[in-house]
Amino acid sequence: MTAPTDTPTDTPTDTPTDTPNDTPTDTAPARTAPPHGYTLPLSPSGRSAMVTPPPWHFSGDVVMADYRVDPEAAARFLPPELTLGPDPGAAAAVFAEWQWCSDDGAELADPARCRFAEFLILLACEYRGRPLARCPYAWVDEPVPLVRGWIQGMPKQFGQVHQIRPAQVGKAGPRLAPGGRFDAALSAGGRRVAEAAVTVEGRVDGPPFLHTVPLVHTRLFPAWLPGEEPVTRLVTSEVSDVEFSEIWTGRAELRFPDLPDADLAGLAPVEVGRGYVFSYAETLHHGRELEPA
Repeated sequence: MTAPTDTPTDTPTDTPTDTPNDTPTDTAPARTAPPHGYTLPLSPSGRSAMVTPPPWHFSGDVVMADYRVDPEAAARFLPPELTLGPDPGAAAAVFAEWQWCSDDGAELADPARCRFAEFLILLACEYRGRPLARCPYAWVDEPVPLVRGWIQGMPKQFGQVHQIRPAQVGKAGPRLAPGGRFDAALSAGGRRVAEAAVTVEGRVDGPPFLHTVPLVHTRLFPAWLPGEEPVTRLVTSEVSDVEFSEIWTGRAELRFPDLPDADLAGLAPVEVGRGYVFSYAETLHHGRELEPA
């Protein structure tokens, strides 16, 4: 018979063999960079931004009508640095359907993203003798060009912009030939804001003047923090790769039938000039603060 031992077999040793469960450990993932993007929303990769960084490439079809406004009304839309120039009251109404893409062209694989329609009012002006055009009002039908316009200082709002396209076959569209009629319309907030029609008569050698001069915008970012000053700068844009198709011109009709406010009503036509139908392309690189000519 074996004698019992005085030492239990499960007596703990002096040296622990396991790490206690309550030892603190740092399990948070490593952060390589903060969320970022060219615009909001910010994300880890930056690819969630609504607007991609420039350059941006544009190709579009334009229906445009030259017209005249009351020069005093036009002058009230100009900041102090700008004057009406040698042709006070010259203006244009521009309808356009665009395709756009970033430098890698990725947007062209998504037709819902890369297409939009636009309407602009342009006023002839100048800065220290340099001819420019001022855009006091603009409408687009998609959110990306709206935000991209605010980045540039373009006063874009939401609207529904429609225009007739030329047809190469069939009867459901005009030809780019004498007698072809191209209609366009803008609606916003339930109102029919603008209507235009151009009946082309023939080709001209050069594009309309207000589509050849730089646009001058006011980049405005309102104050938000107490004591903060708003950002207000006059800027133009740096563009390249400008191309025009053949320019067709003819008799134009233009009406602003149901305007939402008296300020915009001041830019209604007092006289309608020539109309134009053409295609246009450019690459927009960045803004440039307005400088003396």
